[in-house]
Amino acid sequence: MVLVLVIGDLHIPTLTHDLPAKFKKLLVPGKIGQIICTGNVCDKETFDYLRTIAPEVHVVRGELDENTHFPLSLTIPHQSLRIGVVHGQQIVPAGDADMLAALARQMDVDVLISGGTHRFEAFEFEGRFFVNPGSATGAWSGLWNGEATPSFALMDVQGPVIVTYVYQLVDGEVKVDKVEYRRPDPPKESIDTSGAGRAEVPAGW
Repeated sequence: MVLVLVIGDLHIPTLTHDLPAKFKKLLVPGKIGQIICTGNVCDKETFDYLRTIAPEVHVVRGELDENTHFPLSLTIPHQSLRIGVVHGQQIVPAGDADMLAALARQMDVDVLISGGTHRFEAFEFEGRFFVNPGSATGAWSGLWNGEATPSFALMDVQGPVIVTYVYQLVDGEVKVDKVEYRRPDPPKESIDTSGAGRAEVPAGW
């Protein structure tokens, strides 16, 4: 079991000064094995803070990040799963499911994590899983012309299964919801008695 913090669009200090205090109480060292950040950290101090929470931190570059060495995309193997990470500037219109699915196919990943919209989403589409952790600080977004609901996600990776817990700060209280994804089993190859080596897709796929 690996516990992964999925977080992004913090925009510290450009749009806000800090993470919500109730989130910081939850994000303590020793429990989280890995952090995946969708970008817009935006400064070194915030990046250093993330490194105090987990020993392994992966960040992709948002349009406002000071660190230009952050990559635009990442592919992270997790046991039998491949997880892709982008900030989301590649997706037009922002958050579009068809465009996300096309990028996931291009990156050949089972799970695609993206940000940029400042709005949490977790859904299964075309057999793949898509997660947007939203903005951990609830930073203002031009897409919605206002502040977003502060949110982040914790992913519990168990082989081909990911249990995602989303934390949202609603009316000053932390609300937690759960979403589960299981990677579909690949089609089984039938035994070819003709010797041609033909693979058949089972009925119903």
